Amino acid sequence: MLAVLIGLAGALIFGSADFIGGIASKRISSVRVTAVGGLSGLAVLLLALPAIGGTWSSKAVLLGAISGVSGSLAIVLLYACLAIGPMSILSPVTAVVSALVPALAGVLRGERLNGIAYVALALALVAVVLVGFVPEKGAVRPSLKALGMAVASGALIGFFLIVIDLTPADSGLVPLVVNRTVNASIMFSVVLIAGLLSRSRPRERSAGGRLPAAGWRPGLWLAIAGGAVDATANALLLLGLRIGDLTVQSVLTALYPAGTIILAAVVLKERIAPVQIVGLVLALVAAAMLAIA
Repeated sequence: MLAVLIGLAGALIFGSADFIGGIASKRISSVRVTAVGGLSGLAVLLLALPAIGGTWSSKAVLLGAISGVSGSLAIVLLYACLAIGPMSILSPVTAVVSALVPALAGVLRGERLNGIAYVALALALVAVVLVGFVPEKGAVRPSLKALGMAVASGALIGFFLIVIDLTPADSGLVPLVVNRTVNASIMFSVVLIAGLLSRSRPRERSAGGRLPAAGWRPGLWLAIAGGAVDATANALLLLGLRIGDLTVQSVLTALYPAGTIILAAVVLKERIAPVQIVGLVLALVAAAMLAIA
């Protein structure tokens, strides 16, 4: 029961972080958003580390670093596709793929659930599909480029879940601290290289003859907030994996589009179709079944 509640809470917080990151990516590049978010998330985890603790070991550091590399690529692709939109479709596409990859790994590793749990997992995956794919006439469709980025991001997120699940039980927040350190280092290196390359090219002037405005300010605070929220969600995910199964937690985490969709509807006034509402209801039913199982 507790693992299910943690998984659901983490999913909603992940969805909120993705919404914030997608909005920030409309104002500054997704690479910059990921870099800033990695740094702010690292700050949050470092503040929490003394209280939660964790044993530093070579395995925890290595797996944390691997997850940092895969996570960096996944988030860049996710924020980039969300910036293209529509959020309410691309986020669930990523979620389906991110659930299938670790769920398959869990089954291959020998995880066994009862009949009710398997039915619930199937319902949850159907829910994610219904939430994401809007067949109604006039619905906004994603571009092939955005769809491809969403699928790639989902596969990398699934790999990230598998790696985090493999970290030692006594490692606490250590893998996530290493993850964010590697994440921020990679992203800021990319930003620095991109900045140096851009300086070597002539800059275009605006119609008034002045250089166009550039910098970090437009989306800086959103990126900082998104990173802090995402770090919180990752901590809940790690806790859920410690007390629950990879298969269950991966599918529950895949319900994160609910948070994105709700915020997109409230803030951006994106339309929630009836089939998406059915999907959200199925998600709640699946969660209740998992709690019982």
